Amino acid sequence: MKRWLLLAALAFSSAALAQSYPTKPIRFIVSFPPGGSSDLIARAIAPHMSSRLGQPVVVENRPGAGGMIGVGAVAKAAPDGYTIGLAAAGALSSNISLYPSMPFHPEKDLAPISTLAMIPFFLIAHPSQPATLKEVIAKAKSAPGALSFGHGGSGSTMHLSGELLNMLAGVKIQAVPYKGSGPVSADVLGGQVPLGVVDLPSAIAHVRAGKVRALAVTSKQRISAAPEVPTFEEAGVPGYEAIGWFGVVAPAATPRPIIDRLNAEIRAALAAPEIRARALAAGTEPLTNTPAEFAGMIREETKKWAEVIKAGGIKLQ
Repeated sequence: MKRWLLLAALAFSSAALAQSYPTKPIRFIVSFPPGGSSDLIARAIAPHMSSRLGQPVVVENRPGAGGMIGVGAVAKAAPDGYTIGLAAAGALSSNISLYPSMPFHPEKDLAPISTLAMIPFFLIAHPSQPATLKEVIAKAKSAPGALSFGHGGSGSTMHLSGELLNMLAGVKIQAVPYKGSGPVSADVLGGQVPLGVVDLPSAIAHVRAGKVRALAVTSKQRISAAPEVPTFEEAGVPGYEAIGWFGVVAPAATPRPIIDRLNAEIRAALAAPEIRARALAAGTEPLTNTPAEFAGMIREETKKWAEVIKAGGIKLQ
């Protein structure tokens, strides 16, 4: 009887908490500078969430250290639903294998709420290079050291996407770090580097103009922005999938009714046609899921990138 009463009391308190929340503004920490795709989507959904929650959702940029400064601030905040944060794949999955230490543990110190979007990448090539991914792999095997790929920064998902190709195809295409996708696309266009793993906004105009060739897209399915570009699987690398992504997290121990309420409002915001259109224009594909699905995704991505990082011998300080 006592156990039944306890369970009933807990259920009542959870329902009451969900109904009363929120009673004050919510701080939404974005772990990247203003102007990028993640910041644009955060600022797009914040007003929609505010109107439905009845309280302001205030976006605050806290960039630095590959997103770890902002996410670290979320991890250390009170678990009351009034501090949430936008975190990307690096801070939540790959960085734990790249850095000797981190200011937080992604799985222990954070509560996943929902993903927001995924970012597919192109493998692009200068027109003088092989015309298909299969031919690139054949060249890499027959002439070791002849090919290299530019990427947007050491340890970035673009870097790791190229290393995943090396691991699955059994080749060694040398990685060349740049400061962002724009310079990579420019150097592939100019022939300074034969290949590049880049985000869509930096390369799509060159691809459509025929000035560079998109050999494959890194996502599991073809993308709406370039439906003619095959996936890596279709182009000859079974099991390949590598995407950038970002989502919303809260401090660990945030009550489940609050997590569920935030999840519902985020999903409702991204279902709005005007917000979806803004996400697509920013070079991303909207992607939402349940807190449990997001937690599973983080675990799977952490395991995958740990294997790639180990195989590639990649370490950052």
